[in-house]
Amino acid sequence: MNERDFADLAAGHALNALSDADERAYQEALARNPRWDSHVRDAAEAVAALSDIVEPVDPPASVRASLLARIADLPPQNDLPPQADAPLASDGDEEDFAAAGPAPVERDAAPSRTAGWGPRRWFTLAASIVAVLVLGFGAASFGQYLTRPASVVALEQIESAPDAQSASVTMPDGGSATAHWSASTGQSVLVTDGMPALSDDQTYELWFVRGETPIAAGIFETDAEGRATAILDGEFHSGDTIAVTVEPAGGSPDGTPSSAPVVAVATA
Repeated sequence: MNERDFADLAAGHALNALSDADERAYQEALARNPRWDSHVRDAAEAVAALSDIVEPVDPPASVRASLLARIADLPPQNDLPPQADAPLASDGDEEDFAAAGPAPVERDAAPSRTAGWGPRRWFTLAASIVAVLVLGFGAASFGQYLTRPASVVALEQIESAPDAQSASVTMPDGGSATAHWSASTGQSVLVTDGMPALSDDQTYELWFVRGETPIAAGIFETDAEGRATAILDGEFHSGDTIAVTVEPAGGSPDGTPSSAPVVAVATA
């Protein structure tokens, strides 16, 4: 077995989809080649990531039947045309996956429609699994999830933390700002609504005020309605005041506030 074949088996192992024979082959290959354990970690992390972002759903029974039917209709690896000029790799060979191209096909003396999950079968299975996930999760929602801004991700992590806290202030002109923070995650996010629009040569700048010391934490812009979800750069400390000042475009030139805060949210 070469390293590419082992990577296929590692994917199947992570999905609990290996036959008894393939599981034995997987375990034996891993014991002989412990350096291949990176494929085990990668496969496990990929499956865990999918399970974290996709809510459990009950797809229609027809989905399972269709998936199994498609897999059953795949030609066995033995029936696939041989790949010309594809060198075989032994257990001890190091292999560059990016340059190696398609995996070589090994022909067995006794072809079987159920024996051997080659790369093409694993690719089809993976694609089918993704199709099922998207069917339950929604293609648009799935795409939006993957492209969420870092500030939105941080806000979700804060809200999921056991020590999540928040506090709001109202500005004289009617705008509002809510600070969200979690000491255990070290993250903080400011959510605004109705903040005044600034001229092109100005920007809003975030600050941690720690004791008497302001610490710059990034700049942000609002939309036409004065709304923004802005993550503060740097680690939040319990007791910090989260503040916003109006600064020249690009932020304070000397790293200190140049005006009085327009927002100040105490977290103590």
